[in-house]
Amino acid sequence: MGKISPLSAKYIINTSIDIEGVVDKPDVIGAVFGQTEGLLGPELELRELQRSGRIGRIEVDVDTRNGKTGGKIIIPSSLDKAETAIVAASLEIIQRIGPCNAKVNVLNIEDVRVAKRMFVINRAKELLRTLTESVLPDSRELADEVAYSVRVMEIQEYGKDRLPAGPSIADSNECILVEGRADVVNLLKHGIKNAIAMNGTSVPQTIIDLSKEKIVTVFVDGDRGGNLILKELLEVADIDFVTRAPDGKEVEEITQKEIHKALRSRIAIEQAKMELSKELERNQQAGNRNYVRQLVRSADMSKHQEKYQDRPQHRQPASQPVSTPSETSLHPDMKKAFSTMLDDLVGTRGAYLLDDKLTILGKVPVTELVTTLKSLTSGVYAIIFDGVVDRLLTQTAERSNVKYLIGMDSKIRSEQTRLGVLTVGDLG
Repeated sequence: MGKISPLSAKYIINTSIDIEGVVDKPDVIGAVFGQTEGLLGPELELRELQRSGRIGRIEVDVDTRNGKTGGKIIIPSSLDKAETAIVAASLEIIQRIGPCNAKVNVLNIEDVRVAKRMFVINRAKELLRTLTESVLPDSRELADEVAYSVRVMEIQEYGKDRLPAGPSIADSNECILVEGRADVVNLLKHGIKNAIAMNGTSVPQTIIDLSKEKIVTVFVDGDRGGNLILKELLEVADIDFVTRAPDGKEVEEITQKEIHKALRSRIAIEQAKMELSKELERNQQAGNRNYVRQLVRSADMSKHQEKYQDRPQHRQPASQPVSTPSETSLHPDMKKAFSTMLDDLVGTRGAYLLDDKLTILGKVPVTELVTTLKSLTSGVYAIIFDGVVDRLLTQTAERSNVKYLIGMDSKIRSEQTRLGVLTVGDLG
């Protein structure tokens, strides 16, 4: 008996059988050939079709339960649609298999090529996706890398302070002032060639001179240190416009769209001064409200205040900075203000930066405190924060000319620093 390969079959005839009795597979196959013999003529005779390979091996699967047999017949076909349908319909004339009555029902004719076509389509999609994700991006990345390298090579040093700048800084009537070299590189990467960096925390003389000759736009990071840097620039340089990166982002990491959006939304220096003064005023009002609340509470704490005022005499050396007031010489109102602000910070992991009038310049997370101080060289008189005073913070504060560090606890001894270090116990 001939056999057709499943790979060459175009259609599959799926048929169900129900037999009122117990029969075996050979009985079913014999009934298929015997009862369809001569029915469709010599051209569609099942035996001849199977010998020529146009009909494949007939698969029979039967299961006997409770004296009855059920199952299915599967016939692969390489005939055309019409001939396959005729062969399938001829199976339903079978009424007996062996000695038992039977009923044959054609469930469907499955087009094998449809399944193969779907496989081809799905596989083509996978290959195209792989091509798009791996090959094409590599080409773009290669072009971007070459362009990026060329732009980085264009960075030059400008002025006597040798500041990192773009190649058009000398010829352009406008310039963009950023904080560091990485900011200039990012702007160059996106085609902006008239940027220059401060290259440090203090304002170089080159920037001061440049601001008198060109239209200067300050482009600061979108963090809390941006206002402090801007305030320092406004005091010494002639700035024309101000813009900033999106909140929480730095100029060196923003995209081309974010850069252009920020530059389009730049504001005049007068408006920037008003916004900066309003923010400082809000911080000052918040500090004043805390101070008033502390004064109201002081009437009920007079006994405790006397006790806490006596305690610092034994720790005077720990808070005795060089050329700054000692802990015991602190004005009581200053102690009250420090204590109140420290109470407000409990559990926030935040820090207040104060000037010599105890005005809150800004509030930053404790994790950003050292970084913020490194960007400032003056203007901060005291720092109050929800944390422990350690060596790194003390050294950074000394370089920034801070007078007082007020924290929850301290790991620094009096002889290790010239700052006034106060804790909760010292303030009462």
